[in-house]
Amino acid sequence: MIIDAHTHMWPDAVARKALAGSVPDLERRGDGTRDGLKKSMQEAGVDRSVCLAVANDGSAVDKANKFSASLDPDHFIGFGSVHPDLTPEENLESLRRHGLKGAKIHPFFQRYALDDQRLAPLLDAMQGEFAVIIHVGSISTASSDGVCSPTMLADLSRNFPKLDVIACHFGGYQQFEAAVEFVVGLPVYLDTSWPPSLAELNPAEVRKVIEKHGPERVVFASDWPMADQAREIRAVRELGLADDDVDRILGLNLARLLKISV
Repeated sequence: MIIDAHTHMWPDAVARKALAGSVPDLERRGDGTRDGLKKSMQEAGVDRSVCLAVANDGSAVDKANKFSASLDPDHFIGFGSVHPDLTPEENLESLRRHGLKGAKIHPFFQRYALDDQRLAPLLDAMQGEFAVIIHVGSISTASSDGVCSPTMLADLSRNFPKLDVIACHFGGYQQFEAAVEFVVGLPVYLDTSWPPSLAELNPAEVRKVIEKHGPERVVFASDWPMADQAREIRAVRELGLADDDVDRILGLNLARLLKISV
């Protein structure tokens, strides 16, 4: 089973506008729609894709979660959104009501920092019940300093030891060396997304990171439509890892975390 832990998809009516408002300097590898992602999955041999909702403010949380919950579970795993504009109880009630397994946190687009004091009680309440996938590192237009840096992720991991965390982009997009120093080895999962491609990184260095962190805590991720799913699968297979470790990364690790039958 191949599961992509990191994709983005929007309702057809807003997909073009939403995609245009995302990171500006990355080539789009798809249109951000349900049918577009399903076509990409069929071509790449992906069985399921985690679709990540990102609500820019508290008023959009429940609408985003409703859309994630509406996705066909035979192809998609909907992750919801949370926002510190709402109380922890309001956030969790929405996730529970829509039957979602976890939520995406993207401080740049949601306009708060990982150490925002309003976020702490929410993360505490999510421990032991929901997984959280967190953007870590810079984006093309801004530094991660004071927003979602690898060191901030390390602090979060220590403060919430029972929280199931998936750190996007190996724990530091555009900050691979900092991720190696501060995130690798922490009790978190690392996702392999690195737009425009994991192949942009030195495969020997990536293999060292995976071996040091533990391949049982690494999950395949593309960040579609910012990267091509088939190319990302090839990049994982070409890292030179043992076949069993490749199988774990491409799907079995996430299936275990999210309690998905394989």
